Amino acid sequence: MEHLLDNPIYHALTSAHAHFAKGVEGVKYYQKDIAAFAGLKDNSAENLQTLYKISEADSLFVVFSKAPLTIPALWTIHMQIDMFQLVYEGVNMPESTNGGLTDLDQSHVTEMSALVELTKPGPFLAKTIELGNYIGIFAENQLIAMAGHRFFPTPYREVSAVCTHPDHLGKGYALKILQEQIKRILNRAEIPFLHVKNDNLGAIKLYQKLGFKIRTEMTAYVIRKEQGGEPENVSK
Repeated sequence: MEHLLDNPIYHALTSAHAHFAKGVEGVKYYQKDIAAFAGLKDNSAENLQTLYKISEADSLFVVFSKAPLTIPALWTIHMQIDMFQLVYEGVNMPESTNGGLTDLDQSHVTEMSALVELTKPGPFLAKTIELGNYIGIFAENQLIAMAGHRFFPTPYREVSAVCTHPDHLGKGYALKILQEQIKRILNRAEIPFLHVKNDNLGAIKLYQKLGFKIRTEMTAYVIRKEQGGEPENVSK
Protein backbone atom coordinates (compact mmCIF):
# COMPACT_ATOMS: atom_id res chain seq x y z
CA MET A 1 0.00 0.00 0.00
CA GLU A 2 1.35 3.42 -0.95
CA HIS A 3 2.50 5.61 1.92
CA LEU A 4 1.18 9.19 1.99
CA LEU A 5 4.72 10.49 1.65
CA ASP A 6 5.36 8.46 -1.49
CA ASN A 7 3.19 11.09 -3.20
CA PRO A 8 3.27 14.11 -0.87
CA ILE A 9 2.11 16.80 -3.30
CA TYR A 10 -1.01 14.98 -4.46
CA HIS A 11 -1.98 13.99 -0.91
CA ALA A 12 -1.46 17.58 0.30
CA LEU A 13 -3.65 18.94 -2.51
CA THR A 14 -6.42 16.45 -1.74
CA SER A 15 -6.38 17.03 2.04
CA ALA A 16 -5.19 20.06 4.02
CA HIS A 17 -4.26 22.10 0.93
CA ALA A 18 -7.40 21.40 -1.10
CA HIS A 19 -8.29 25.11 -0.88
CA PHE A 20 -5.08 25.92 -2.79
CA ALA A 21 -5.73 23.29 -5.47
CA LYS A 22 -6.74 23.53 -9.11
CA GLY A 23 -7.26 20.64 -11.50
CA VAL A 24 -9.49 17.61 -11.95
CA GLU A 25 -9.92 14.22 -10.32
CA GLY A 26 -6.51 12.57 -10.06
CA VAL A 27 -4.57 15.59 -11.38
CA LYS A 28 -4.03 18.56 -9.06
CA TYR A 29 -1.75 21.58 -8.94
CA TYR A 30 -1.27 24.61 -6.72
CA GLN A 31 -2.64 28.01 -7.63
CA LYS A 32 -0.08 29.76 -9.81
CA ASP A 33 1.07 32.38 -7.26
CA ILE A 34 1.19 29.91 -4.34
CA ALA A 35 3.54 27.21 -5.59
CA ALA A 36 4.76 25.65 -8.83
CA PHE A 37 3.99 22.04 -7.85
CA ALA A 38 1.68 19.47 -9.41
CA GLY A 39 0.51 16.24 -7.80
CA LEU A 40 -0.83 13.30 -9.78
CA LYS A 41 -2.66 10.33 -8.29
CA ASP A 42 -0.25 8.24 -10.33
CA ASN A 43 2.59 9.62 -12.41
CA SER A 44 1.38 8.10 -15.65
CA ALA A 45 1.77 9.50 -19.16
CA GLU A 46 -2.03 9.81 -19.26
CA ASN A 47 -2.11 12.03 -16.16
CA LEU A 48 0.79 14.14 -17.42
CA GLN A 49 -1.16 14.64 -20.66
CA THR A 50 -4.23 15.66 -18.63
CA LEU A 51 -2.10 18.16 -16.71
CA TYR A 52 -1.02 19.60 -20.05
CA LYS A 53 -4.62 19.94 -21.24
CA ILE A 54 -5.95 21.68 -18.14
CA SER A 55 -3.06 24.01 -17.30
CA GLU A 56 -2.36 27.50 -18.56
CA ALA A 57 0.00 28.33 -21.42
CA ASP A 58 3.70 28.29 -20.51
CA SER A 59 2.97 26.58 -17.19
CA LEU A 60 5.98 25.31 -15.28
CA PHE A 61 5.51 22.56 -12.70
CA VAL A 62 7.61 20.51 -10.32
CA VAL A 63 6.50 16.88 -10.05
CA PHE A 64 7.89 14.49 -7.42
CA SER A 65 8.35 10.77 -7.99
CA LYS A 66 10.03 7.83 -6.24
CA ALA A 67 10.41 5.96 -9.54
CA PRO A 68 11.94 7.24 -12.80
CA LEU A 69 9.39 9.02 -14.99
CA THR A 70 8.91 9.05 -18.73
CA ILE A 71 7.84 12.61 -19.51
CA PRO A 72 5.65 13.01 -22.63
CA ALA A 73 7.13 15.12 -25.44
CA LEU A 74 4.46 17.77 -24.77
CA TRP A 75 6.66 18.84 -21.87
CA THR A 76 10.23 20.09 -21.79
CA ILE A 77 12.29 18.85 -18.84
CA HIS A 78 14.21 21.84 -17.46
CA MET A 79 15.79 20.10 -14.51
CA GLN A 80 15.89 16.81 -12.66
CA ILE A 81 16.81 16.98 -8.96
CA ASP A 82 17.76 13.88 -6.97
CA MET A 83 16.72 14.20 -3.33
CA PHE A 84 16.25 12.41 -0.06
CA GLN A 85 12.99 12.60 1.85
CA LEU A 86 13.51 12.68 5.62
CA VAL A 87 10.96 12.21 8.40
CA TYR A 88 11.39 13.36 11.99
CA GLU A 89 11.81 10.49 14.44
CA GLY A 90 13.22 12.39 17.41
CA VAL A 91 12.15 11.20 20.83
CA ASN A 92 12.24 14.43 22.81
CA MET A 93 10.81 17.85 22.09
CA PRO A 94 13.65 20.08 20.81
CA GLU A 95 15.07 22.48 23.36
CA SER A 96 14.40 25.73 21.56
CA THR A 97 13.60 29.29 22.41
CA ASN A 98 12.01 31.68 19.96
CA GLY A 99 14.24 34.52 21.17
CA GLY A 100 15.66 36.32 18.17
CA LEU A 101 13.14 34.74 15.81
CA THR A 102 10.59 36.79 13.90
CA ASP A 103 7.31 35.52 12.48
CA LEU A 104 7.35 36.58 8.84
CA ASP A 105 4.33 38.00 7.03
CA GLN A 106 3.38 39.59 3.73
CA SER A 107 5.40 42.70 4.57
CA HIS A 108 8.58 40.59 4.47
CA VAL A 109 7.99 38.92 1.09
CA THR A 110 10.41 41.14 -0.86
CA GLU A 111 13.24 40.30 1.56
CA MET A 112 12.27 36.63 1.62
CA SER A 113 12.29 36.46 -2.17
CA ALA A 114 15.73 38.09 -2.27
CA LEU A 115 17.14 35.56 0.21
CA VAL A 116 15.64 32.66 -1.74
CA GLU A 117 17.05 34.04 -5.00
CA LEU A 118 20.50 34.23 -3.40
CA THR A 119 20.51 30.80 -1.73
CA LYS A 120 18.28 28.72 -4.08
CA PRO A 121 16.50 26.45 -1.52
CA GLY A 122 13.52 26.02 -3.89
CA PRO A 123 10.68 28.01 -5.46
CA PHE A 124 9.21 30.94 -3.54
CA LEU A 125 6.39 32.86 -5.23
CA ALA A 126 4.29 35.93 -4.45
CA LYS A 127 1.88 34.06 -2.14
CA THR A 128 3.98 31.07 -1.06
CA ILE A 129 3.97 32.63 2.41
CA GLU A 130 0.28 31.63 2.69
CA LEU A 131 1.44 28.03 3.18
CA GLY A 132 2.29 29.25 6.65
CA ASN A 133 4.63 29.50 9.60
CA TYR A 134 7.58 31.28 8.05
CA ILE A 135 10.03 32.45 10.65
CA GLY A 136 13.31 34.28 10.22
CA ILE A 137 16.32 35.89 11.83
CA PHE A 138 17.37 39.47 11.15
CA ALA A 139 20.77 41.12 11.56
CA GLU A 140 21.13 44.87 11.13
CA ASN A 141 17.61 44.99 9.70
CA GLN A 142 18.45 42.40 7.03
CA LEU A 143 16.77 38.98 6.78
CA ILE A 144 19.64 36.50 7.03
CA ALA A 145 17.93 33.15 7.66
CA MET A 146 14.47 31.64 7.38
CA ALA A 147 12.32 28.53 6.97
CA GLY A 148 8.61 27.81 6.65
CA HIS A 149 6.07 25.13 5.88
CA ARG A 150 5.09 23.74 2.49
CA PHE A 151 3.32 20.44 1.75
CA PHE A 152 0.77 19.26 4.31
CA PRO A 153 -0.43 15.73 3.55
CA THR A 154 -2.18 15.33 6.89
CA PRO A 155 -0.73 14.54 9.44
CA TYR A 156 2.71 15.20 7.92
CA ARG A 157 3.91 18.82 7.71
CA GLU A 158 6.91 19.70 5.53
CA VAL A 159 9.62 22.14 6.61
CA SER A 160 10.81 24.06 3.56
CA ALA A 161 12.80 27.05 2.27
CA VAL A 162 15.51 26.47 4.87
CA CYS A 163 18.18 28.99 3.96
CA THR A 164 20.88 31.24 5.43
CA HIS A 165 22.65 34.19 3.83
CA PRO A 166 26.18 33.10 2.75
CA ASP A 167 27.75 35.81 4.93
CA HIS A 168 26.16 34.30 8.04
CA LEU A 169 26.78 30.57 7.63
CA GLY A 170 28.20 28.57 10.54
CA LYS A 171 26.50 30.62 13.24
CA GLY A 172 23.80 28.10 14.14
CA TYR A 173 20.91 30.05 12.65
CA ALA A 174 19.52 27.14 10.64
CA LEU A 175 19.67 24.91 13.70
CA LYS A 176 17.76 27.45 15.79
CA ILE A 177 15.04 27.94 13.18
CA LEU A 178 14.67 24.21 12.56
CA GLN A 179 14.32 23.48 16.28
CA GLU A 180 11.50 26.00 16.48
CA GLN A 181 9.81 24.62 13.35
CA ILE A 182 9.96 21.07 14.69
CA LYS A 183 8.55 22.22 18.03
CA ARG A 184 5.63 24.04 16.39
CA ILE A 185 4.73 21.05 14.24
CA LEU A 186 4.93 18.57 17.12
CA ASN A 187 2.78 20.87 19.26
CA ARG A 188 0.02 20.42 16.66
CA ALA A 189 0.34 16.62 16.93
CA GLU A 190 1.75 16.56 13.40
CA ILE A 191 4.91 14.90 12.02
CA PRO A 192 7.72 17.00 10.50
CA PHE A 193 9.32 15.93 7.23
CA LEU A 194 11.44 17.58 4.56
CA HIS A 195 13.28 17.11 1.28
CA VAL A 196 16.94 17.84 0.57
CA LYS A 197 19.23 17.41 -2.43
CA ASN A 198 21.13 14.17 -1.98
CA ASP A 199 24.50 15.90 -2.45
CA ASN A 200 23.85 18.55 0.23
CA LEU A 201 25.85 16.67 2.82
CA GLY A 202 26.06 19.50 5.34
CA ALA A 203 22.30 19.94 5.47
CA ILE A 204 21.70 16.19 5.66
CA LYS A 205 24.08 15.95 8.62
CA LEU A 206 22.25 18.79 10.40
CA TYR A 207 18.83 17.23 9.79
CA GLN A 208 20.02 13.86 11.11
CA LYS A 209 21.49 15.56 14.19
CA LEU A 210 18.05 17.02 14.88
CA GLY A 211 16.33 13.63 14.65
CA PHE A 212 15.33 13.30 11.00
CA LYS A 213 15.87 9.96 9.30
CA ILE A 214 16.12 9.30 5.58
CA ARG A 215 12.89 7.60 4.52
CA THR A 216 13.33 7.28 0.76
CA GLU A 217 14.92 8.69 -2.34
CA MET A 218 12.81 11.12 -4.38
CA THR A 219 13.27 12.88 -7.71
CA ALA A 220 11.87 16.29 -8.63
CA TYR A 221 11.16 16.86 -12.32
CA VAL A 222 10.89 20.50 -13.38
CA ILE A 223 8.78 20.54 -16.55
CA ARG A 224 7.46 23.33 -18.76
CA LYS A 225 4.46 23.17 -21.03
CA GLU A 226 5.36 23.55 -24.70
CA GLN A 227 2.92 25.06 -27.15
CA GLY A 228 1.63 23.26 -30.24
CA GLY A 229 0.54 20.11 -28.43
CA GLU A 230 -2.98 18.97 -27.65
CA PRO A 231 -5.75 21.61 -27.28
CA GLU A 232 -6.03 23.28 -23.90
CA ASN A 233 -9.05 23.17 -21.63
CA VAL A 234 -7.98 25.27 -18.68
CA SER A 235 -9.62 24.24 -15.40
CA LYS A 236 -10.82 27.11 -13.24
